[in-house]
Amino acid sequence: QVSPAESGGGLVQAGESLRLSCLASDRAFRSNAMGWFRQAPGKNREFVAAVTLAGSNTRYAPSVKGRFTISRNNAQHTVSLQMDNLKPEDTAVYFCNAVNYTQKTGLYTSWGRGTHVTVSL
Repeated sequence: QVSPAESGGGLVQAGESLRLSCLASDRAFRSNAMGWFRQAPGKNREFVAAVTLAGSNTRYAPSVKGRFTISRNNAQHTVSLQMDNLKPEDTAVYFCNAVNYTQKTGLYTSWGRGTHVTVSL
């Protein structure tokens, strides 16, 4: 499997926005529901958002619901995460992966390198 490639992270101030992108070039990833996860310093990786294969349904962690929007473009094999009204507690490395939509867990162990998001006050 070829790991997904995440991009779009950066350093922003609280209240600002970022848009993350994930290129899922491997068929094993793009033929499934896809999701975003994040890992803050000293913490375990946690679920952020998921979108079904067709892109018609989404689900979010309570901490980001109403601020983040996940979407996918199957023609371009990409999954995006629009993050608005960012908060310092959103600071983490963000990863994408194929996801078990019900369990909200990553399907594959081939995680990418992630993209760093830092939100300052």
